[in-house]
Amino acid sequence: MTGPPATPQATPKVQDDADVVAQSLEQPELFAQLYDRYAADIHRYAARRLGDAAADDITADTFLTAFRIRARYDRARPNARPWLYGIAGNLIGKHRRAEVRALKAMARTGHDSVAATWVEDTEDRVDAQAPLAGALASLAAGDRHVLLLVAWADLTYPEVAEALGIPVGTVRSRLNRARRKVRTALGADPAFVSDAAEVA
Repeated sequence: MTGPPATPQATPKVQDDADVVAQSLEQPELFAQLYDRYAADIHRYAARRLGDAAADDITADTFLTAFRIRARYDRARPNARPWLYGIAGNLIGKHRRAEVRALKAMARTGHDSVAATWVEDTEDRVDAQAPLAGALASLAAGDRHVLLLVAWADLTYPEVAEALGIPVGTVRSRLNRARRKVRTALGADPAFVSDAAEVA
């Protein structure tokens, strides 16, 4: 004799980030879902900019800050990733001198563990890193931040604008200026190199 057919279990609805933030105001433990979703990305980005040791602190401080200010989160934005990168960027900005110092040292020596992932091939690493590091070090902080959010964090132009609290037009102009300077530093004639396609 068989029993009644099993009732299918309802699949839990995946909540968007805005829902998680909103519900975390009443149930703070839910905020951990954002950490689970984005901590690895934030850590990877911070490590590329400042090294693993600083990345641990930046990641922890990013989520601590986000938790403290979560009541101000714009719930019209379902994706919290740009918001978190904006917080991380502000924290990285406090280490700007250390970042520029590390980039300049790498430009002189051609080697730095912070940027070891920039070029996969070990033989090419020294040749490629030194000019790139020098070019990045020479950028204005705002231009460097926009460039690296696009190149390393894979944020779209609107997401970068959201993360930094600036208009999309400013993102475009900073990115164009940064790309031009980097291309020139790497020996390319910027007049003959077209920009990469924009991601809207």
